[in-house]
Amino acid sequence: MKFQVERDPFADAVAWTAKSLPARPPVPVLAGVLLDVTGAQGPDAMGRLTVSGFDYEVGSIMGMDVQADSTGQALVSGRLLAEITRSLPAQPVQVSSDGSRVEITCGSARFTLPTMPVEDYPALPEMPTVAGAVDPDVFAAAVAQAAIAAGRDDTLPMLTGVHMEIEGEKLSLVATDRYRLAIRELVWRPGDAATQRRALVPARTLLDTAKALTSTDEVAIALSDTDAGAGLIGFSGGGRRTTTRLLDGEYPPVRNLLPDAYSATATVSTAVMVEVVKRVALVAERNTPVRLTFAEGVLTVEAGSSDDARASESMDSAFEGEELTIAFNPQYLLDGLGAIVGDAVRFSFTNPLKPAVMTGLNSQGEEELSYRYVLMPIRVAQ
Repeated sequence: MKFQVERDPFADAVAWTAKSLPARPPVPVLAGVLLDVTGAQGPDAMGRLTVSGFDYEVGSIMGMDVQADSTGQALVSGRLLAEITRSLPAQPVQVSSDGSRVEITCGSARFTLPTMPVEDYPALPEMPTVAGAVDPDVFAAAVAQAAIAAGRDDTLPMLTGVHMEIEGEKLSLVATDRYRLAIRELVWRPGDAATQRRALVPARTLLDTAKALTSTDEVAIALSDTDAGAGLIGFSGGGRRTTTRLLDGEYPPVRNLLPDAYSATATVSTAVMVEVVKRVALVAERNTPVRLTFAEGVLTVEAGSSDDARASESMDSAFEGEELTIAFNPQYLLDGLGAIVGDAVRFSFTNPLKPAVMTGLNSQGEEELSYRYVLMPIRVAQ
């Protein structure tokens, strides 16, 4: 195998592939990226290079045209290759392999890497059938809004995913860690307008993939024939492709947490509230809440107790309903405020012991129901 390629696309492909590799692979070959050159070969011949990685859960592959003197395959350490290609000078890169070694030359820089046995490397899964496409920037923003509420406790793997719900042209992304819930709904372009599917996707993989595909014209979403467990989901765009196994389990009916009616609502400036909560939360020790007291025209944010450091600050609030005090985990509250799009956020309440619903307001003051962040309150002594 011998080829020449421009530094930037090569480094980009290696970085994209290596990012999903496991930090502690169960077998050494899973720490590698596979370089595979196919097509024409010879002086000035154009071949095709694919850079791929797979750990039996997530598979990533990216292809590009290269000047191929000879075809072949080589398996090398993905993280080391990513570090090397990122640091190379801005010149064409020559890569050659003699079977046991890969030599990388760029300008006067030269690296020699040992290879791993290609025959021990697992075959990447085939891309499932494309179900539709979505705008990459909209998709990345929506995934970020939903994934913020996904669980991080691996003992509850089902809650570490984002539940994708497809109903025709509506795509919903739902995530919860039992303490908060995020629901983001968007319009996409399904291949079949009547399609109805469900898929529970690992949140971290979905977030990384959506971010990496923002430079493409569109993101194609592919789903296997089964809805859960053994199924696969794939994402592709701009020459990049990734697949991941779906999480197993029946996702809980979390939409039941959304109340049918509210007893009180409050509208506040998102930016001002972020700053107030950050200041007041400085005295909130680990796992202690901030208390929000809503009254006509004013919101008072407090933290701390009589025996410790205390803080309070007031800000303007458009409040309708009877005065109430409710307490939240300050970081979960800030996460929700950061995910809200718009200059103002609306809180909707039933009572201080029931979940509160946060939504953004657009420039016309209308509630944006495409994103809802539901936050469980913390019971505090009166």
